[in-house]
Amino acid sequence: MYGRLPIAKMLAATVAMTAAISAVMLSINWDGQEASTAAPKIDDLLNVMIVLSAFVFSLVMVMLFYALWKFKAKPGDESDGEPIHGNTRLEIAWTLIPTVIVLFGAGYSWSVLNDIEEPAKNALTVDVFSQQYAWSFGYPGKGNAYSQGELHVPLDRQVQFKMHAQDVIHSFWVPEWRIKKDNVPGITTTAIVTPDKLGTYQLICTELCGFGHASMRAKVVVEAPAAFSKWVAALPEKVPAPLAQSITQDTETDPAPLSAGGA
Repeated sequence: MYGRLPIAKMLAATVAMTAAISAVMLSINWDGQEASTAAPKIDDLLNVMIVLSAFVFSLVMVMLFYALWKFKAKPGDESDGEPIHGNTRLEIAWTLIPTVIVLFGAGYSWSVLNDIEEPAKNALTVDVFSQQYAWSFGYPGKGNAYSQGELHVPLDRQVQFKMHAQDVIHSFWVPEWRIKKDNVPGITTTAIVTPDKLGTYQLICTELCGFGHASMRAKVVVEAPAAFSKWVAALPEKVPAPLAQSITQDTETDPAPLSAGGA
């Protein structure tokens, strides 16, 4: 009974410390505005991992301070410490707990990823061309209409972005959508997003791609489907031949869209 008392107190201290840290950390909006169907699911995943991290940190700190207090040398004691040959139960516990946490985090993350990347039958396909230091876009279901520096997408419709890097590795990221995907030369990568909030956002390159990396941005407009169709129909250019060639030459690394990105 006496031996269990410190453990009970340590667990109580761990729970209290976890609750205090979690209350502070979860009160902060780390990711900003949510503007896609994936955003709240990713934010929930982050919050769960914050709580788990707070628990691990609290447990380690409580055990550390308990050990410092319990086993500190008395004043004037300069003798060697007692030889310790290990504690089987403790070693099993500190192996098992992290393993369970890691497996839970992996399973939860996998589930979220499968959910947010589930293809929709009416998905719109948009080709994304990245090169130092600019973004441009093609709309294959709209006669290969082409825009530079400005991306428009319809509200509440899944968009499958097929990305083609023309020179070095770039990275596609709209913070409010939470989705980020590398653009790799010679490879077609796919980002799947369903925007659910009207507004104007920024597409940012998050992979260091050269001296102009910081300025590699594009305007992103999420608008009503009718307004989107009108904007695309008014685009005067078609996807240039060199960019269209990169679409056919790139190796596909993600599942092909279920549709051709039609109206």
